[in-house]
Amino acid sequence: MLFIRLSWVFGQAGWGLGIVIIALSCVVTTITGISMSAICTNGVVRGGGAYYMISRSLGPEFGGSIGLIFAFANAVGVSMYVVGFAETVVDLLKNSAIMVDEMNDIRIIGCITIVLLLGISVAGMEWEAKAQIILLVILLVAIVNVFVGTVIPTSAPNRYTFFITNNPTHSQKNFTPAFRDGETFFSVFAIFFPAATGILAGANISGDLRDAQAALPKGTLLAILITGLTYLAMALCVAATVVRDATGNSSSIINHTTPVICNGSTAVACELGYDFSSCEVEKCKFGLMNNFQVMTLVSGFGPLIIAGTFSATLSSALASLVSAPKVFQALCKDNIYRALHFFAKGHGKNNEPIRGYVLTFIISVAFILIGDLNTIAPIISNFFLASYALINFSCFHASYAKSPGWRPAYKYYNMWLSLMGALLCCVVMFVINWWAALLTYGIEFLLYIYVTVKKPDVNWGSSTQAVTFVSAVSNALSLSGVEDHVKNFRPQILVLTGSTRSRPALLDLAHSFSKNYGLCITCEVFVGPRSETVDEMNNAMEKNQLLLKKKKRKAFYAAVACDNFREGAESLLQASGLGRMKPNTLMIGFKKNWRTAGAEAVQSYVGILHDAFDFEYGTAMLRVNQGLDVSHIVEAEEEMLRAAKEQEALENEMMPNGGKGKGLFRKSRKSSQQVLTTRGTHLTTVSNSYLTLSRQTLPICNS
Repeated sequence: MLFIRLSWVFGQAGWGLGIVIIALSCVVTTITGISMSAICTNGVVRGGGAYYMISRSLGPEFGGSIGLIFAFANAVGVSMYVVGFAETVVDLLKNSAIMVDEMNDIRIIGCITIVLLLGISVAGMEWEAKAQIILLVILLVAIVNVFVGTVIPTSAPNRYTFFITNNPTHSQKNFTPAFRDGETFFSVFAIFFPAATGILAGANISGDLRDAQAALPKGTLLAILITGLTYLAMALCVAATVVRDATGNSSSIINHTTPVICNGSTAVACELGYDFSSCEVEKCKFGLMNNFQVMTLVSGFGPLIIAGTFSATLSSALASLVSAPKVFQALCKDNIYRALHFFAKGHGKNNEPIRGYVLTFIISVAFILIGDLNTIAPIISNFFLASYALINFSCFHASYAKSPGWRPAYKYYNMWLSLMGALLCCVVMFVINWWAALLTYGIEFLLYIYVTVKKPDVNWGSSTQAVTFVSAVSNALSLSGVEDHVKNFRPQILVLTGSTRSRPALLDLAHSFSKNYGLCITCEVFVGPRSETVDEMNNAMEKNQLLLKKKKRKAFYAAVACDNFREGAESLLQASGLGRMKPNTLMIGFKKNWRTAGAEAVQSYVGILHDAFDFEYGTAMLRVNQGLDVSHIVEAEEEMLRAAKEQEALENEMMPNGGKGKGLFRKSRKSSQQVLTTRGTHLTTVSNSYLTLSRQTLPICNS
């Protein structure tokens, strides 16, 4: 972009709006860089770059979707840089060595180049780092060469070719925009913006940095400052010295014997003795608007600019070719999208993502075949802006959540500035290309829904969880100031179920009341000395809550450890709930064995009912002829499943060739399976008969 499109951008937009384009790009990248610095100094930054930062900040739903899009953007970025390189090569060879035609030559050279770059990348980070240093030196020399060339006087015979002048009138003419070929401010911005997207290059290889927390903020912000000033200085030098249109013909020199009226876009050239009026009728080959190799013509030594172009394009392509597979590998390692786990495998001592390199290569070749840099650049701008929007939103979201875990070492950030950066990225996306922006966010939304439904088994302490907690506390507090009203009454039930799977009929009846919209707390009392029951109670907490989730019951599990059942129930009746979200109904099973139970047990049961009335609870009692407790059936079923697994494991050990034996071994296995199946069928029959009787006795119970 620096050598082959910057002059074109200032030719289209003029140096007035050209400065605005560079400034807008720098504003977007600077805000994003500040947000990224805050995120990456909040904890350990491992490999994965932008994906790692977003996923650990916002959770797997956002991180998974943006990880795929960001990796894809880097893969497409490789094709853009390679096409820029191929375009320069074709310009050099077009007078003597055209193979097919200009477009197909770009495709052929681009495909050959990407193969060579793939070889360097696969060789490992050591080779890539050495290549980048060499390319950087060449690039710096080429930049200096441009500045030197703009102050060297041009010989008169060469002026009609690329026409350099230091005339103040010419600078004024190049100040205003002159959009052509359907270009607008934002379409030109979209083509330039990929030149500013290298700010995440360091973050993408964060796993290879010695001290990522210290290096990323300094390196990123310093890179934005240096590149912004370099783009601005080079663009202004070229805009001040090169006209928009030039013929390149020696016949364009005006014969002063014939009076000529100078007006129009070529008036400055006319005043200096050159007639470029034909450029207003037909497209010329030279000038800011027509020749992408203006930097080569302006420089002090043209071949150095060609070398600089090669250096800039190849180094950027190499950086993207390394970044995309590493980001994709980090995403696949987290196993958010299980179908992509194949690409998580690394090779060698540096865990190189060879499979990711191959996938990136295929994507890059597909876009190289487009062969037009001006078509590829807006696609990349769209994806990178989406990534930047989420990075800024991640910083805002983490700050807004007020999580105790959000303590970035980098203090020069502001949550509202990050939010403004996110909104700015979204607005620019839609202004550049509204349907592409909708498509990008549509893809993000579908990926978000997919991850939300699949619920990957990860817990990264994201800010989404923190905001959910803050919202819950805030809503509970706001309800505390609201007076009760009969219209808003909801049954909020405290159910004495014991273990969540011991009395399913009670749980089903409670669900019939609450319908997942009211509060439901399933309670268990662990009776016995506290030293013996506390560990059992703590172990049961998570297990029973998971069982409720598995049964799709929106209920909470609570437990207490007490010396007797009544004291435990009394504690639950008094302390359960939070603010207005407090139970108002007790649901308890009928004590079937009251005739045979001891007097103390019966008095304890009746006492719980009295306590419920004393605490102003509505009370519901469920009676089933067969009894409510099915824990013995559940235990028997678990024992049968355990025996089946042990039998299967034993048979697998006995069977030769991984269970593919013949004769006696096969026959023995079949008979054991029949025995297990028969036992399992009997157990299922017992369970089903119990459930059937429950329905007949209590139609309201949905088992």
